[in-house]
Amino acid sequence: MAITAADVNKLRKQTGLGLMDCKKALVEADGDFEKAIDLLRKKGQKIAAKRGDNDASEGYVIAKTTEDGKTGINLVLNCETDFVAKNQQFVDFVEGLADLALSKLPATKEELYNADWNGRTVSDVIEEQMGKIGEKLEVSDYGLLSAEKVVAYNHPGNRTAAIVALTKDNAEVGRDLAMQVAAMSPIALDESEVSEEVKAKEIEIGTELALAEGKPAEMAGKIAQGKLGKFLKERTLMNQEFIKTSKKSVKQYLNEVDNDLHVTGFKLITLS
Repeated sequence: MAITAADVNKLRKQTGLGLMDCKKALVEADGDFEKAIDLLRKKGQKIAAKRGDNDASEGYVIAKTTEDGKTGINLVLNCETDFVAKNQQFVDFVEGLADLALSKLPATKEELYNADWNGRTVSDVIEEQMGKIGEKLEVSDYGLLSAEKVVAYNHPGNRTAAIVALTKDNAEVGRDLAMQVAAMSPIALDESEVSEEVKAKEIEIGTELALAEGKPAEMAGKIAQGKLGKFLKERTLMNQEFIKTSKKSVKQYLNEVDNDLHVTGFKLITLS
């Protein structure tokens, strides 16, 4: 498979590594991005954490909640250039799209595309905007959460937006946790929500890395388990160090505030 400069640049943005390392990994992985990332990690390369599921380079991300604070949405409308992303007409359009999502509460991105917007589908309205702007536009990610309290956080610049759902109404805690999600990019609430596939991949990478460093086989497995533990601590919300003080975890922070206050879910959307 031919590896293009665009492919190499995309992997560079995902990993934060040099162009040559990225090109070699893509060639070895025959163009498979996930396999290339695994190969780089197995060689001991320090990969930057991928923030969210969205790999588009430009667009506008926004999170909003209903007036009663019991439901929240976040979405991103991607475009091709930074010039369009910062254009006020584009920003106003995304704000309007978010307001529509908040009024219709579609459960999925597909339902959002099919929702009615003044007699036309959202899909048709976006297509019309594409004709006016002259760039491809796409809602690449969308989230919806409902709970006793949902808090939204929009990071300055609107490239990152998070929503967090709580079992009790506590806006201050909700904002703290939404900012935590935006800053630390957890992949799950706790280790129980991390798939066995992800855990197995971390064990595999940790083992191969230990063996490559010359560690004996019987020790490599223990080292890999230790690396998995560190991974779960750093990438699950409840186990992460609380951003306001590294002396406690998010779980400890919540327990200190209210033992009956729990997080039921979160959704992070970030432009790469």
